[in-house]
Amino acid sequence: MMTTITTERLLLRPFTEADLPEFMAIQQDPQVNRFLPWFMPKNEAEALQMLHDQYLDEPDGEALAICLRSTDQAIGYVHAEASASHDFGYGMRRDVWGNGYMTEAAQALVQQLPIADYPFLTATHDVNNPKSGAVMERLGMQYQYTYLEQWQPKNIPVHFRLYLLNRDGNEQRQFLKYWDQYPTHEIEPL
Repeated sequence: MMTTITTERLLLRPFTEADLPEFMAIQQDPQVNRFLPWFMPKNEAEALQMLHDQYLDEPDGEALAICLRSTDQAIGYVHAEASASHDFGYGMRRDVWGNGYMTEAAQALVQQLPIADYPFLTATHDVNNPKSGAVMERLGMQYQYTYLEQWQPKNIPVHFRLYLLNRDGNEQRQFLKYWDQYPTHEIEPL
């Protein structure tokens, strides 16, 4: 488990319970939560449980708060799962969108991940959230395919674009899990 990563403007560090107000603000923003795979926490107790489940109590892989170096205030999060898909994900407070913070944080984490443990990374984004896809492209991820999933727990149909970053030189690798799992899929001419 990593401790901290410092970039020009950011500090990536493990979350603590003291980050609950900032974490809750991110999760409860309807425009941010629209693209997150869980419902907004209704209250502080639910937000604290979510913080524990996702970041404090044995997270799957590396899961870090993204903080401004000037304030040490959490403005987002970034994670790379150690599980088979090596899913890479992130979220950020809406009022700091458009400053390049997510790309800066994501690049910093990717550079610190041991290739032996993370030979590749996958990431998906809703087709209605192209800015997330732009971050994936800036990380060097390559578009693979688009698939339709009845997204749970929100129970809504979502077209996801899957991106892949091969980190170990295996450029022949494909990640077909969702292509095989969901019958409605295509390769879009992006």
